[in-house]
Amino acid sequence: MNQKIFCLALGALFLTLCSAAEAQQPKKLARIGYLSNFDPASESTRAEAIRQGLRELGYIQGQNIAFEYRYAEGKQERYSELATELLRLKVDTIVVAGGGGTVRAVMNATRTIPIVMVGAGADPVAAGLVESLARPGGNVTGLTLLNRELGGKRLALFKEAVPKVVRVAVLFDPAITDIAREVKEDLSVAARALKLTIQPWEVRAADFESVFVALDKQRPDGLYVLPGPIMVTHQKRIVGFALESRLPSVYSRTEFVDAGGLMYYGAELADSYRRVAYYVDKILKGTKPADLPVEQPTKFELVVNLKTAKQIGLTIPPEVLARATRLFK
Repeated sequence: MNQKIFCLALGALFLTLCSAAEAQQPKKLARIGYLSNFDPASESTRAEAIRQGLRELGYIQGQNIAFEYRYAEGKQERYSELATELLRLKVDTIVVAGGGGTVRAVMNATRTIPIVMVGAGADPVAAGLVESLARPGGNVTGLTLLNRELGGKRLALFKEAVPKVVRVAVLFDPAITDIAREVKEDLSVAARALKLTIQPWEVRAADFESVFVALDKQRPDGLYVLPGPIMVTHQKRIVGFALESRLPSVYSRTEFVDAGGLMYYGAELADSYRRVAYYVDKILKGTKPADLPVEQPTKFELVVNLKTAKQIGLTIPPEVLARATRLFK
């Protein structure tokens, strides 16, 4: 009996010592790379949404997770360089907040480190980023925001909000292949169905003033601004021009409405960015990106700036306001 008690006591002591030793071992710090084609200011809210989602899953910055942020600030030539920097830091996964070009640059840099994409508006299958939405196949997974598919819906809502609109000037960066294709294909088809005429305007960083002068002469009925780093960088100039010209405007990024643009329709971005935490958590726990289906948005928002509507002398129909998820008054 005494021998049995001694053995039990010895076992308990062993377990206690093991537990103490385990408690003293530092927890592995997961290192997450974050590559954006925008700048820190325009990405701050979205990056915080990811951190919030991770906190809800038990990841605390500096304790068991650390972020390495890199921003291309609209310079496409920096994508590869920044991706390589993150790989040198031996990150466990890379979150890519940007379009297909940014994702492609990271894919070219690594075929083994998991990549979680968010903010890409193009069809990732058509762009060759994944094999299919259900089974991505490689080292890329995440969320697609369906910008191309939403273009027609955005135009339709714009027409409802501004019934008199007939000619819509579309600002886009021709260097972004997916965006250029959207203008030529999707928007043209949607516009014809709505009896609208779209006037495409290719815009590069140095072109804004000349484009604004030309638009002043042509006097379109509305302005539609497609996404891209150049547009975000010159957000204040674009919104300012629309206000000064009393030009109704619709945008593919909600921040433009915060800055004084008229309206936005698209995915609820905070929800989409929080969802990134789910992918990061699964990958850190051993799930392969190839086995994590790419998700499409489930929540959408219509944001209308009533201050701007009043400033440009526009009355938004009640039926449109009734469907708005957010109103600036």
